[in-house]
Amino acid sequence: MTAGLLLVILGGLLEVCSGVSANRGGYPSFTDEIPFKITWPGAEFTLPTSGALYSEDDFVIMTTTEKEKYKCLLPSLTSGDEDDIKEYSGPSPGELLEPLFKRSSCSYRIESYWTYEVCHGKHIRQYHEEKETSQKISVQEYYLGNMAQKSQSTEAGEQEMSNQQVPTKNIEGQLTPYYSMEMGNGTPCVLKQNQPRATSVLYVCHPEAKHEILSVAEVTTCEYEVVVLTPLLCAHPKYRFKSSPVNTIFCQALAGSPLRPQRLVQLDKEQEEQLKPPFSSPPESRDGVGWWKYEFCYGKHVHQYHEDKEQGKNIVVVGSWNADEHIEWAKKNVARSYQLKDDGVQKVKLVSHFYGHGDLCDLTGKPRQVIVKLKCKESESPHAVTVYMLEPQTCQYILGVESPVICRILDTADEHGLLSVSS
Repeated sequence: MTAGLLLVILGGLLEVCSGVSANRGGYPSFTDEIPFKITWPGAEFTLPTSGALYSEDDFVIMTTTEKEKYKCLLPSLTSGDEDDIKEYSGPSPGELLEPLFKRSSCSYRIESYWTYEVCHGKHIRQYHEEKETSQKISVQEYYLGNMAQKSQSTEAGEQEMSNQQVPTKNIEGQLTPYYSMEMGNGTPCVLKQNQPRATSVLYVCHPEAKHEILSVAEVTTCEYEVVVLTPLLCAHPKYRFKSSPVNTIFCQALAGSPLRPQRLVQLDKEQEEQLKPPFSSPPESRDGVGWWKYEFCYGKHVHQYHEDKEQGKNIVVVGSWNADEHIEWAKKNVARSYQLKDDGVQKVKLVSHFYGHGDLCDLTGKPRQVIVKLKCKESESPHAVTVYMLEPQTCQYILGVESPVICRILDTADEHGLLSVSS
């Protein structure tokens, strides 16, 4: 590989680099179709064991204009995924999801008006609750689909499908494999001559998920599509989650050089100044339907509360913010997730924050805690907010907050998912 070609790959470091020397054998041609990113891990780090492969002998020495020197390990762009798929003889996707169906688990998504209830393998319900009096609650509901008994033909179809190409769907900018479950016999639809509503539930592998509902859409009149994230499918190589198609180049500082080039640090600071959010106080959201409502104050707390004219406001502290505790949590969990845009630019799509030290839970004897997932969601209304609450384990919650307001600050997230929000 020529020094000039490597400089093209390093893109943003054109102003930083003054020379490159290489130590490697034959290498496939680099093209714009294969995205790369550079990380500066320091001396103590372990090469990844999945995705692109690395060799200690495959490196280049990069020298900046300030005479800083870095040893950059380059990816081979080959992986063992194809072999994993050929050798796989484990359970089918339907069998992998069977535990979810057997334990009568339900997932919820709360939007501005409707709440969606997916009881896996049983039904999908769309409902809205309103309190008419101090005692009576009015419920407007529609069943978007019910699960009929699985027939032998369905099982045979699944066996046949396992030998075919797995269907994919563009989900948040990435072509994602999914397993579809059809649910019919829903509430009759007046707009379709009282034909029953029906829903396709698309199960997508995500190793960090807790069976959350990612999205609900009405694709045609009274026909719906629900995307559910689940870790259960990840055991099947054809459905396995691919964290990012971006190939990483690891650059380690040599003796006498800083962890990252000084010019690059300066450029990052200039960019941070340009990306400072337009608001000065932490965002606060209140949402919820039915008995409980939720209050989320960024960097402060998550409350669950109920208001009653006679008894006043009953508040349960679900979690409180502590930056040090979050950082410890982030070291063991994924706090910042990316998506690759059509133009090849990698953008932060989601950050997760840990809020602990909630009120004591009677059932577990431990304090409540919650993972707050902040996600960019484009909307015609710039201040629209969607909030949903899940309880995957007793008194351990997931609070999803989606809003256009979040879009403006996600790319300020550091490696721990902490946002640059001025106080």
